[in-house]
Amino acid sequence: MPDSPVSFDELYAAHYGDLTVQLYAYFGDRQEAQDVVQEAFCRALARWRTVSRYDDPVAWIRRVAWNLAVSKWRRTRTALGFLRRQRVTEAQVAGPSPERVALVAALGTLPPAQRRAMVLRYLADLTVAEIAEREGVAEGTVKSWLHRARASLAAQLAPTETTHQEVRRA
Repeated sequence: MPDSPVSFDELYAAHYGDLTVQLYAYFGDRQEAQDVVQEAFCRALARWRTVSRYDDPVAWIRRVAWNLAVSKWRRTRTALGFLRRQRVTEAQVAGPSPERVALVAALGTLPPAQRRAMVLRYLADLTVAEIAEREGVAEGTVKSWLHRARASLAAQLAPTETTHQEVRRA
């Protein structure tokens, strides 16, 4: 090393690749190695006034990179140990029934005001008066929305005559 401190850019250009190869051999993962070496260089840059005066700034950066690599390895080992202690399988939850899928699809075809009225009435259990107050309309309007929405849903969700015949044959 020359007597004058080397610039950070020169040091980075000269040693980034070598340090990355060393950490790649340790990690076995190129991306992880690049991340760790990059972090070590970032820490060196933040302390460059001090680090640049060391006899071998690269040795300091290498030590920081290795320490970061070991820390990352330990965190990963701890996380994997935790995962191994967890239940192997999660309880299976049945998906929505075909009827529910059809209902949601049918609700999607309603005008927004009718859809809100249906959801508020039958899912939120609000009264007609509460819906009217919330929507800022007369109770008669809410009743009209609900009537039209129920009629539309009944038409969309009603079993067809073909379905009745198929059930009878079965």
